[in-house]
Amino acid sequence: MLRVFETMGTVASLRLPAPGGDPDGLPDAVRQPFVELDERFSLYRDDSEASRIARGELHLAASSPAMREMYTLALDWRDRTSGAFTPHRPDGAVDLSGVVKAVGIASAGDVLDAAGVADWVLNVGGDVLARGADGETPWSAGIVDPASRDTLITAAPLTERRRAIATSGTGERGEHVWRRPSRDGSELVQVTVLAADIITADVLATAILAGGVTTLDDITGRFDIDVLACSRDGSLLVTPGLRTQVTRR
Repeated sequence: MLRVFETMGTVASLRLPAPGGDPDGLPDAVRQPFVELDERFSLYRDDSEASRIARGELHLAASSPAMREMYTLALDWRDRTSGAFTPHRPDGAVDLSGVVKAVGIASAGDVLDAAGVADWVLNVGGDVLARGADGETPWSAGIVDPASRDTLITAAPLTERRRAIATSGTGERGEHVWRRPSRDGSELVQVTVLAADIITADVLATAILAGGVTTLDDITGRFDIDVLACSRDGSLLVTPGLRTQVTRR
């Protein structure tokens, strides 16, 4: 069973393995966290609280508790990534989009768990969180080759230890992450992170893309994650947990 809806400028899909596992009102309940977050944090909505802050009409210190809590979360990740991830644009404007979507996915996952749904997979713009399996088959998520968007590098299984997968790259949205350029061809163009939770996966994928190979080495040494990173010169950087699954060399 598949349910699809639009949110946060992208498409979300909820997949359940079989009919009968869809309690009344579940798709609407899963969508609601995204609706509420979009209303408050979207910079594409003139009436959002985030847009009012960006225009200087509202000081962050005077914003809602929800806004300040999200900002605090982003600042915590900035500290944990030594500044590679940041909630500030180069012009100084606050942009919390780097954590908001992941928070929405995590909240939607909590809705599914609270409803007693044992097996599900939620995909929001390519970032995926899963629980259980599709019958006897574990859920999996494909990692696209940035050099050939219709080709997969590999399909990574989503297990209890690696329930979440997130990708940050330039292939779909162009250069949307401020980062440190490289002159030797090693600049990263796509980073995929698997982790136990979607916020960790999403934030660290962005941080590694922004910080490059130095940040990749630092973060993989400190966090329990798996990473597949693609360089501009076509080479792949792969942690041991994924190395045996990669088919493209």
